[in-house]
Amino acid sequence: MDKSVGALGSEPIGLLLKKQAIPASVGILFMSINIIVDTIFVGQWIGSIAIAAVTVVLPFTFLISSIGMAIGVGGASIVSRALGAKEVEKAKTTFGNQLVLTLAISVILMIIGMFFSTEVLTLFGAKGAILEPARDFYFPVLATIPFLALCMMGNNVIRAEGKPKFAMYAMIIPAIGNILLDILLIKIIPLGMFGAALATAISYFLCFAFVFWFFWEKSSLQLSLHHLQWHRKIVKEIASLGMVTFSRQGMVSLVAILVNQSLFIYGGEVGISMYGIINRMMMFSLFPILGITHGFLPIAGYNYGAEQWQRVREVVYTSIKVASILSTIIFMVIVLFQLPIVKIFTNDAAILAETPFAMVIVFAATPIIALQLIGAAYFQAIGKAIPALLLTLTKQGFFLIPLLGILPLFFGIFGIWLAFPIADTLATLVTAYFLRRELQKTLKTSLS
Repeated sequence: MDKSVGALGSEPIGLLLKKQAIPASVGILFMSINIIVDTIFVGQWIGSIAIAAVTVVLPFTFLISSIGMAIGVGGASIVSRALGAKEVEKAKTTFGNQLVLTLAISVILMIIGMFFSTEVLTLFGAKGAILEPARDFYFPVLATIPFLALCMMGNNVIRAEGKPKFAMYAMIIPAIGNILLDILLIKIIPLGMFGAALATAISYFLCFAFVFWFFWEKSSLQLSLHHLQWHRKIVKEIASLGMVTFSRQGMVSLVAILVNQSLFIYGGEVGISMYGIINRMMMFSLFPILGITHGFLPIAGYNYGAEQWQRVREVVYTSIKVASILSTIIFMVIVLFQLPIVKIFTNDAAILAETPFAMVIVFAATPIIALQLIGAAYFQAIGKAIPALLLTLTKQGFFLIPLLGILPLFFGIFGIWLAFPIADTLATLVTAYFLRRELQKTLKTSLS
């Protein structure tokens, strides 16, 4: 077995988390910078309405690409535990099935999205002046979504192999490519929204090219044709664990529909542009927390598979502690620099007047969300799909969606912003209860 894989069960937890989380955080940082810079270029060089157009398109395209992420995370959990138990052949068969599933499902959904483009765009909030620029952005990006889905799937498997630096490179390469292509296709060659879309589409292919090279040249999971054959038991486990991630993204997309529809009612195109800026900041600012969560998964999964219970508990507590400190710092920065942050995206007076305060409200529960993210990820890492699914749905499905339906009736657009921190707080309390109960069981097992 590759030494980098075996290290997951032997090296000190703090050092392991550092090795796994830093590359994951850097990769997510570059991906987030990519999204941020893309939005800045679109806002400054095309106009604030273009921010709204991107805001309504990306939730649907990410919904399709999240198929790859879901299959990747679900399969990576199996791969991590299989490698921990020295079952290399099972790990290879899992990866082969992941590959076939991701390609088939993402292509089918892409074709459906092409045929029902107007219905999809309208559903996600492309109304009024937003529709035409959204259409220009939609088609080129959607055409290359299968490449992005394969990248997201492969990235999780790369981390499961204990090679986080390569997973980081897979996120850095398309980010840099997209930024350079944005400058070329929006500023130098003024292609407008189509140029922004073309830059994004090419960047997806660049990511796919690197991931393909890794598995061809560097991976310990070298596949043969028989690894691609349908394995019902493994596919079922991938689906059950992957459903957690897909349900999360599905809820994110459903929330995007509700938020965009509500914002158009209470704030028009300006309201959707405001949310576009806030949403990009959420993606960007939480990169270290998401990086720790990604780094945590293979360590927890491997040691759970190896039945090293004390190491499992240690990585849970260490990850929550470090992530909570970082999330508190992030919130303080948002509060202190709220107006300068918004000015980076646009000079529109209407957006500058209201967005800074709204952003602080949305971020209000940031200091405590690390527990919710890592707690839900723990159940996914150890292969307990149902608890992982339920905990993943607590924020978006059980709390945020009902709050988005109720609070705006009483508080208008302020109620939309207020729903986010209330949902975060309630979801964290629920997760803390179930995580504590599960870890107590693990402690009893280690002492018996």
